[in-house]
Amino acid sequence: MRRDPMGIALSTVNRLAGSSWLDRLKLRKPTEYIVYTGTKAGFQAINTTQKEWRRFRGAMASGSDPDTAPRALFDLSLTEDQQMITETVRQIAEEVIRPAADAADEAMAVPKEVHDAIHELGLTLQAVPAEYGGVAEKPDPVTSVLIAEQLAWGDFSIASAALSTYSVAQALARWGSDNQKQRLLPAFCQDTPLTAVFAVDEPAVLFDPMKPGTLAYRKGNQYILNGRKSAVIRAAEADLYLVLAMVQNEGPRFFLVEGGASGLYTAPDPAMGLRAAATGQLVLEDVAVHESTMLGEKTPADCSRLMDYASLMQCALAVGTCQGIQDFVIPYCNDRVAFGEPISHRQAVAFAISNMAIETDSIRLVLWRAASLAEQGLPFATQAAQARALAAQHALTIGSDGVQLLGGHGFVKEYPVERWYRDLRSIGSLTGGLHA
Repeated sequence: MRRDPMGIALSTVNRLAGSSWLDRLKLRKPTEYIVYTGTKAGFQAINTTQKEWRRFRGAMASGSDPDTAPRALFDLSLTEDQQMITETVRQIAEEVIRPAADAADEAMAVPKEVHDAIHELGLTLQAVPAEYGGVAEKPDPVTSVLIAEQLAWGDFSIASAALSTYSVAQALARWGSDNQKQRLLPAFCQDTPLTAVFAVDEPAVLFDPMKPGTLAYRKGNQYILNGRKSAVIRAAEADLYLVLAMVQNEGPRFFLVEGGASGLYTAPDPAMGLRAAATGQLVLEDVAVHESTMLGEKTPADCSRLMDYASLMQCALAVGTCQGIQDFVIPYCNDRVAFGEPISHRQAVAFAISNMAIETDSIRLVLWRAASLAEQGLPFATQAAQARALAAQHALTIGSDGVQLLGGHGFVKEYPVERWYRDLRSIGSLTGGLHA
C-alpha cells in the first residue's frame, strides 16, 4: 500500500491520541485541543503537500511505479488514507458520539459540543474543492460512504445530523453552477460553517421523488414554490435548504432556498427514529426564488442520479448501525448466562448472530461496489438500487433481532439497541436527506 502525507498525518494523530504518557504528564486535554483546532489548517497543508508530491513523482518517474500498479481484480482492501480516515472517525464515534447519543435522543437535538467535535474533524472541508477553501481534489463517494458508516456506528441519528451540511456541500461541488460554487462553497469552510440541508420527502402515500407534490412555476426571472416537506433534518436551524420541486414541462428540480425567505415556515415533525436529527416540516407558501437558484442553473442537476448518490449514504448509515448492533450483541450474549451457560451457546442465538454478520456484509459489499463505480464515473444506479433494497430488507431484521437477543433489556431505554432499531425503521420509509 502507498504511504502519503495524508496517511502519515492521520497515523501520527492516532498514535498521539493513544499514548499513555499524555495522561501521566497531564497533557491530554491541551494536546487534544491542539489536534482539534489544528485540523482545518492541517488538512489544507496536507492537501498542498500531496499536490506537490504527486507533481514531483510525475516529473521524476521513469518506467513503472509500484505504487501505481493496477490493483487486483477483486480487492476490497482500503488504501492507507481510507484506513486512517476510518480509524479517526471511528474514534470520534466511540469517544464523542456514542456517549452523547442517549441524551441527544431524549432532547431531540445534537449537543453543541458534539457538533463542534465533528466539525473540528474537518469533514466539510473534505466535501469542498481546494479552489473554494476545502481540501477535496475530486468527488470521493467511497470515502464519503466510509465516513458515514463509521459515524453511524456511533449513532445513526447524530450521524444524519452531522452529515446534512456535508451532503449539501457535496451536491453543490458536483452539480452547482460556477456562480453557485463561488457564492456558497466558501461559506462551508468557515470556522462557523453554513448549516444546509436537503428537503426531499413529503407527507404523501407512496411518495416518489421523481414526482414531488411541491410545485415550482416560472414567473419572469423567478420561480414560485408551493408545497410541504417532511422529515427534513435540522429543519428549524438550517441557513440553506436544497428543496426538490416539480417544474411544469421540465420535471423535478432542486432549488437553493435561504432560511428566513418570505413564505417559508418550519414546524417540528418528531418521529419514532431520527430524533436527535431534529426532523421538521418545511412549508413553502409562494416562496419566490431567482432562476439562478436552480441547482445547476443552465444545466440542471440530474435528480435521478442525485437520488442514487443519496441511496449510497442511506445504505452507509444502515451498515454502520447494523455493525454497531452486532458489536454490541456479541459480547452481551457471551456474558449473559442462563441455565448455567452463556446464551450464545444456544443454536438459535448463534444462528441469529451469524445471520447479522452475513446480512451486514452483503449490504456493505454491494454498497462499496456501487460507490466504487460512482467514483470511477461508471453507471451505478442498478448497484445503488440493489444496496438500498438489501438495506431496506435486512437492516430492520437486524435491528429487530438485536432487540430480541437482549430479551427484556432490548425493550428498555437502558440499552441502546431499541434506539438503533427505531432509527433503522427510516431506511425503508424515507428517501433520506444526504448525498455522497
